[in-house]
Amino acid sequence: MTVESKEPLEGAPLIKPSSTDHPLYDSVVEACRTVYDPEIPVNIYDLGLVYTIEISPENEVSILMTLTAPGCPVAGEMPGWVADAVEPLPGVKQVDVQLTWEPQWGMEMMSDEARLELGFM
Repeated sequence: MTVESKEPLEGAPLIKPSSTDHPLYDSVVEACRTVYDPEIPVNIYDLGLVYTIEISPENEVSILMTLTAPGCPVAGEMPGWVADAVEPLPGVKQVDVQLTWEPQWGMEMMSDEARLELGFM
């Protein structure tokens, strides 16, 4: 009998890498930058809320994201806003947006632009 560990492999990233080399990647990022957290005047991508953008060879886009806090009042709506921003892009076949709370979002995940915008730099 073997026991499988649910612990991440040592050295494995907490956040799965994105499909940065896919031709649609940059336009998906720009679409994510059009979505804003209603309580913070910075887009969700620069806030660091988008963890992974995975794009299949068939142009199916899968986005893993989080929110600034589990009690966020738009928790049920934000994934739909992201899907609505990405789906109309030319070439995108399908969009799936999932929320995760692991790893927990922290201010260190914000881009320099977001820190500057919010007065943290």
